[in-house]
Amino acid sequence: MVTGFMFRDVRSYNPNTRNQELETRNIPQVLWNAMSRRTEYCGPAVTIRKAQPRIQEFALIRALARRFARNTSQLVQGIGDDAAVIAAPAPGWWHVTTDLLAEGVHFDLRTASAESVGYRAAIANLSDIAAMGASPRYLLISLAAPRTFTPARIFELYEGLMQACRLHGVALIGGDTSSSRAGVFVSITLIGTTISGRALFRRGAHVGDSIYVTGTLGDSLAGLQLLTNAKSNRSTLRPFAPLRKPHRDFLVQRHLRPTARIGEGQWLNSARLATAAIDLSDGLSGDLRHICEESRVGAEIDLSAIPISPACSAYAESRHLRPVQLALTGGEDYELLFTAPPAKHSAIERQARAHGSQITRIGRIRARRFGMQMKTTDGTMRPIPMSSYEHFR
Repeated sequence: MVTGFMFRDVRSYNPNTRNQELETRNIPQVLWNAMSRRTEYCGPAVTIRKAQPRIQEFALIRALARRFARNTSQLVQGIGDDAAVIAAPAPGWWHVTTDLLAEGVHFDLRTASAESVGYRAAIANLSDIAAMGASPRYLLISLAAPRTFTPARIFELYEGLMQACRLHGVALIGGDTSSSRAGVFVSITLIGTTISGRALFRRGAHVGDSIYVTGTLGDSLAGLQLLTNAKSNRSTLRPFAPLRKPHRDFLVQRHLRPTARIGEGQWLNSARLATAAIDLSDGLSGDLRHICEESRVGAEIDLSAIPISPACSAYAESRHLRPVQLALTGGEDYELLFTAPPAKHSAIERQARAHGSQITRIGRIRARRFGMQMKTTDGTMRPIPMSSYEHFR
C-alpha cells in the first residue's frame, strides 16, 4: 500500500472523550494519536479548538495491516514492502481478477453502509473466481476517498471486505490508498488457484449442452429497488400493494449480502461437469450473451424454468411487474450460469444434493445462427432483449 493518502475529518471532537461518536469507534491508538496531535488558538479568550483531525497515510496503512492482514504458509512478504511476495505452489494456474466500484455508479452510501459496500466489493471478485472453478487465495485493496469519509468508515468498509474474504480463507497482502476529490472508489484484485489444465471458461459451450443457473434470480435488483424506492413506470396507474416484512428483508439482504458460489464452482470444475461458466453480475441476458459470443453458439431459454424466489415473486406482483423481467435485467445476483452436456444431468443433480446447492436447468445451447431466444409461457419464441447493465451505454 503506497502513495499519498491524507484524511481530514470535517467534524470537531474532543480527543479525550473516547466513545463520543461513531467516527471514533474502534479506531486504533496509532490513528487516534495521528488524529489528535495538533491544536490551534482561536480568539482573544482562552477558547481552544482542535484542528481538523487528520489521518496520516503510513499510520493508516500500519493500522489496516495490523487489523486485517494475516500470514499464510506461502506468503513470503505481505504489507510493508514495495510488493508482496508469494512462494509459488506446485505447478498450477493462477487466476487474477479485478473490479473497480465507484460511488454513484455501483453503490450509494445513502442507502448502504460502508460495511455492506465493502462486503459486496469483495463478493464481486470472489464470484469471478467462483466462475473459474478456482480457490480464492490473496486480496489487494485500493481505496480512494474524500476527506469527509471518516476514519471509522474506512475501517467499517475494510471490515465488510474481510468478512466476505474470511469465509474462504483469503489473505489481505497489499493495495493502495489515495485521496479523492469526489466520491469513494474501491478497487479489488483477487488471486485464486487451480491445478494446471483445470478451469472453467466462458468458451467451451457446445450445441446441445444444457444451460443451468444456481440459486434464484432477480432478488438483488428487487432489493435495490426497495432500498432506493424505485418505481416502475407501470406503477403510476395504481398504488403499490404492501410487501410482507420477511419478503422485504430477504430481498434487501440478497442485495446487500449476496453469496459467491465458490463451492459450486469448485465441484463443477473438479468433477469436470461444466463446459462453460460465468457469474451473473450484469444480468442473465447480458451474461448469457458473453458465453454465446465466446463459445460462438446460440441459446434458447425457457422463461417458465427460471428460478424465482417467493419473495421476488411477491415483490414483482406488488409492483405490477413480471418476475422474469427482474431475472433477465437484474445484475449482482452473483449466481453461476453454466453449461453441461445432457449426459451429465444426473451427476449434476447428485452433486447439488450432496452439497446442498440449488441448481436449475433453464435452457439449451443452439447453433449460432439460432441467436439468443426465449420461449414464453404461451410457447412462442422471441429474441432475448439485451437489457442487462452495461457501462457507457
